[in-house]
Amino acid sequence: MVISVLERRGEIGLRRALGARRRHVAVQFLLESTLLALIGGVLGIGLGVLATAVAARLAGNPVTVPPLALAAGLGAALLVGALAGVYPAARAARLSPTEALRTL
Repeated sequence: MVISVLERRGEIGLRRALGARRRHVAVQFLLESTLLALIGGVLGIGLGVLATAVAARLAGNPVTVPPLALAAGLGAALLVGALAGVYPAARAARLSPTEALRTL
């Protein structure tokens, strides 16, 4: 996300110059970070369930995945994604429009 902020300075500057407030820019980056974490968490849960099912079938055991484990995995992914997005979002929000537009 930090690299994304650096690469998109021109876009951030343009949005700010057109009237977007600091909180709008910050919310955009927090949402992006959380959405990426959500997608990664869902894919990770899917792969984990698949691996568990394959291992259980090969061993002749019934397939059981506790719902709490699924919820905990998704919750952890969302928490990490949101925390990882806080600093880049704050950094993007602090960019002044004129400084950010110079990078275009």
